[in-house]
Order: sequence, then C-alpha cells, then structure tokens
Amino acid sequence: MHVSVILVRYSEIGLKSRPVRKRFEMQLRDNLMGMLTNDGVEALVTYDESRFYVTAENTDAAVRSIKRVFGVASISVTETCSSDMDEICEVAADYSRSRLFEGQSFAVRARREGTHTYTSMDLGKEAGAAIFLVNKGVKVDLTTPDVTFFIEVRNNKTFIFDSYIRAHAGLPLGSQGRVVAEVNDDRGLLSAWLMMKRGCRVIVHGTHDISLLRAYDPMLKVVEENERERYRKDISGNVLGTSADKLKDVDVSAYPVPVYFPTIGMSDTEVTEMLNALRSEI
Repeated sequence: MHVSVILVRYSEIGLKSRPVRKRFEMQLRDNLMGMLTNDGVEALVTYDESRFYVTAENTDAAVRSIKRVFGVASISVTETCSSDMDEICEVAADYSRSRLFEGQSFAVRARREGTHTYTSMDLGKEAGAAIFLVNKGVKVDLTTPDVTFFIEVRNNKTFIFDSYIRAHAGLPLGSQGRVVAEVNDDRGLLSAWLMMKRGCRVIVHGTHDISLLRAYDPMLKVVEENERERYRKDISGNVLGTSADKLKDVDVSAYPVPVYFPTIGMSDTEVTEMLNALRSEI
C-alpha cells in the first residue's frame, strides 16, 4: 500500500549548532502539532533526519495549517514506497499518469541518502524510462520540462512528488522570547507578524483587528494598558509599526527594553500588498 505523506522542510534551522538545532526542531514539532490540533485536522507528525513527515486524512487541510507554521520553508505532498528500485519505478510511473499529458515534456530529479545498490543518476534514468513507457506522446526535456518529478530516497523509504509548496520559513514561534507589539494600524499589524516570523511570541497591545495574527498563533495574548506592567520583566523588546519618516517622533528612551521597527524600510503600498497576500492564505 502506498501512502500519501506531507514532507515538511525547514531551512534556517539547519544552520544552527547541533544543540540549538535540536531545541528548535522540538519547538517546530510542537508548533506543527499545535496548529493542526487547533484547526481540527487529525494528523500524525513524525521526524527523522532534518525532515518532518505528516500523515492526515484531509491532506489539503493539513497543508493549509502547516503553511502557517513559522520555521517551515517548504512542503511537498508525496507518494511513498520502499527503496527498492523496481517498486520506485512502478510507483513513479503510476504517479505520473494523472500528471503528465500527451505532448508534454518531463524530467526526473532524483537524489538519495543512505546506502543503496544504485546511484542517483541510475535512479533518475530508470524511473524516467518507466514514466516514458506508460505515457503516450511525451518526451524527455532535462532543461525546461513541462513537468518535473522529484524522487527522494531516504534510507529505506522513497518519496515521489511533483511540486514544492513554499511557506514562510523563519524561526519556530516561541524560540526567541517574547515582545510587546503596538498594533493600532496595518503597519503595526505587519510589524507584529514579522517578529513572529523571527520566532518571537508576541503580546499585543492596541485596538486594531488582530485576526490575522491569531491565524498564525492560536495562543496569541492581548493585554490592556493596565496589564502591561505584569509583562514588563518578561519581555525582550517592544515592537512599533513606524515608517522612516515618522521615526523622529519616537522616544526610544521611554522604553526599558530594545525597540524594534520591522517595517521601517517599507512603503505603505508594500505593507498593504504584503498584508493582502497574507490574508489570502487564511
């Protein structure tokens, strides 16, 4: 039986030292499970060798949830099988039938990790031949193919897929301390989101609609003015949505911790466009 598995990759986390990377991986695992649970998606999350693997009955819903988890760089919905060459070719050929049409060109990008009796080049050639034989009127184009099939062999398991779904990358939420963000307009909203992407837990103070932020952090905290003192000792910074032309009006000496201006180099148009793109995801 061949099972669909969502392959989840990170990027920046891989640059960290081994102890830090391990801590971030565990935080990312917890965040993945938390987001899926909050969205009501039943799924199993496992981890092995710099990859997370998610199996869920509702794959589309799981992908929508995973895309909103900071630290995730890309996602692929895969078909899996063993690392046996004959089985890989059979599954790859079957996988291609509904994705490759007469007159189109294709290529196979294969890679492997672990010890096997074949090379990555051998795998690409054999799988490509199998795909070619079961699809009428197609051709191979290794430079600019219409369809690309990716095959990753990781020890005794193989993952076959045809696309990378880009996510927001960054660092796992909760890995970089807590900050208070002033969210009174769109620029403040985006500033808070950008700090979340850098791994900070954001405590919101302000009057603006924060439904966007809640979509990325179901545990988001909101504080009133009279509650701010309670968090003062536990935060690493304050976040302000300030543009470059208004920076002169900010008195940073009034804040006991560092002040961050994530959108200071962005125009109002850029802020609006980015927020519109984010809102379209949720």
